[in-house]
Formats: sequence, C-alpha cells, structure tokens
Amino acid sequence: MDVRDLWSEALAGVLARPTRSALTTLGTVLGITTLVITIGVSSTAGNQIVGRFDALTATSVTVGVSSADPAGPGPLVDWSGVDAVRRLAGVESVAAIAASQETAGVEVRADDVAAPGEVSGQTMAVVAASPTLPAAVRGGMTTGRFLDDGDIARHDRVAVLGDQAARLLGISSVENAPAVFLKGQAYTVIGILGGVEREQQLATAVILPPTTAADRMGLGTVTRVLINTALGAAGQVARQAPIALAPGAEASLTVTAPADPAEARKGVQGDVNGLFLVLGLVSLVVGAIGIANVTLVTVIERIGEIGLRRALGASRRQVAGQFLVESTTIGLLGGVVGAALGVVVVVIVSAVKEWTPVLDVRLALGAPVAGALVGLLAGLYPSLRASRMEPVDALRS
Repeated sequence: MDVRDLWSEALAGVLARPTRSALTTLGTVLGITTLVITIGVSSTAGNQIVGRFDALTATSVTVGVSSADPAGPGPLVDWSGVDAVRRLAGVESVAAIAASQETAGVEVRADDVAAPGEVSGQTMAVVAASPTLPAAVRGGMTTGRFLDDGDIARHDRVAVLGDQAARLLGISSVENAPAVFLKGQAYTVIGILGGVEREQQLATAVILPPTTAADRMGLGTVTRVLINTALGAAGQVARQAPIALAPGAEASLTVTAPADPAEARKGVQGDVNGLFLVLGLVSLVVGAIGIANVTLVTVIERIGEIGLRRALGASRRQVAGQFLVESTTIGLLGGVVGAALGVVVVVIVSAVKEWTPVLDVRLALGAPVAGALVGLLAGLYPSLRASRMEPVDALRS
C-alpha cells in the first residue's frame, strides 16, 4: 500500500460510520474551539481593557512640589513653569494647582446674611489654579467660563465652583453674577466646572485665580502640576517635566507616572488566558479520550476485517497505519471545524461588544495541526492493538 491507498482506506473507514465519526470529532471540535476562543477573546479583551486604561491612567502624570526651593528663598516651581512643560514633546495639556492645609476646609456661604435656623455655610476646599485646568482634569464648563489671564493680571475677586460645590450652595447659573463669601469677602462666581475625571476632589472646591488666592488666602505656591500626555509619552514626559519645572532642583520634585501599558496588557492577557486555558485543555483531553475510545471500539468491531487483511498479506505496519491515519483524520477534521468556529465566535463577540477583534493568524493555522496531533496520539494504542492481532485468531473470532 502506498500513501495514497492508505489515505483512501482510512477515509473510507471514517465515512463508513458518519454519525459515529461526527460525534467522535465533536470532542476535538469543542477543545480546539475553546482554545481559539480563549486566546482570541483574551487578546481582544486585554487590548480593550488596556485601551481604557490608556485613555486616562496611562496618560496622566502628576508632579508634586514641596513648599520652597531648598537652594533659595523663592518657591520651587513658579506658575510660569507650566509654559515650559507645555512645550515638551508628547504633552497635550498641563495645569498647576496651589492648595494648603489651611484652605482645605474654609467656610463658604452663598450670601452674607445668616438667618436664624439656617445652615451658616458649607465647608469646602479653596484652591488656586492656572487657566488651563479644565483640560488638565479632563473636565468642562457646565455654565459660564473658567479663569483667564485677565482675571489673574487684574487680581480679580472671581471664583469658579466645582459642580458639586455649586449644588451644595444652591447655585445653578451665573447669569445674574452670584457671589460666594470666603472669610467675609465676596467673590463673583463666573463659572461651574463639571465632568472632572482627574483630581475629582475639585468637584467640591472653590477655584480662585493664583494672584487673588495669593493676596487673600495665602495660596501663592504651586503644590501640584497635572500633565496629560499622548499615549506612550508618559514615561518620557515624567523624566523631562521636573527639569523643565525646576532646573537644577528637579530631585526635590515628586513625580507620579503610570505603569507601562505594555506590561499591563501582558498582565491582563495572562490573567484571562490562565482562567480559560484550563477549560480548553480539558476539552482537548476529553476529545482525545473520545477518539481513543471510539477507535478502540472500531478495532474490536473490525477484527474480521483485520484478520482478512493480514491473511491477504497486509503487514502489521500497514494495519497500524490505517487505524492511525483514521484517528488522525478525525482529529484533523475536528481541528479545522473548531478553528473556524472559534474565529467566528471571536468576531461575533467583538462585534456585539463593539471591540476590535485581535486574532493571530498562526493560531488559526495551527489549530488544525493541533487537532491532528491529538488524533494521532489518541490512535496510538488502538492502532498498536490492531497490528498485534494474529490472522488466525482474528478470523476465528
């Protein structure tokens, strides 16, 4: 028998019992499908999770500033340092904030009349910020406007409220120029800041121009610099920002930078793979046991055929090869069908979730090979048993 005859005989043996062969193939189909879905969905989900992580955390850099320059009497970081950071490659937005323990809990009132029985005021944080704060905290003005360079230059007594602070004070519009009172002094509310994603404590804060805050609240020193970067530029910006803010004293600044997104992606994919890979392997083992069991039963049912082949001159190797090729063919078919089903499921899941499917071509091409290998290993024992039968005993039975 040449190879072509061997494959012809094996295919005839598989197709002789199509229902049994289909059910036997089902185990391999489930195993391969589970493996393809596991790796495909984990890669796709990991890419999406890291993408969401990148959108906020992986592009956020925070520089903490101490109260004074150890080398001189002035502040370590000046408000103009924001401009130097903005010129760095990869920086999309940057803002400076000044806060202190003394202004972390200031009584804020919406009017200067204390009526009997009413709450005297709300305790809120008061901070100073540069005009670029809304972009740096990924927020927006729900009404009115934010502080500008004119407010800073004129030392205007104006304020911007966080949306929750405005709600607590009963202010929803700035059309009538409402005022808030801090330490007995009135500040005109010019806007309400909402949708804050970074520094969410600003939602309950009162924000003043840096010059006004320095004059009246003692907030003249920058304490934090918030930086948003392009994806992948956070590490570089984290190294360069301290030098831009405080040349020669960059070691006195504290930089908080995100972890490497590539490491996060590997971690996510590793966790998901570890969770589902066991299921795929168990399914493959079940499929291999099914192929081995059915092949062994087939050998027992075809003892007469085996004896006749041996009596007509078929060698042990040819008999073993026939059954081995049959089991390998069943595994190969299961691998092909399983790979196709797995790819389809990954695409459907991605479409439902509105994700971008991530599929490795090597996985789709290697799945049929894995199925064939499972069938080959599962058919070893039944094939050896068939080859060891003596023609006389086989024909007698």
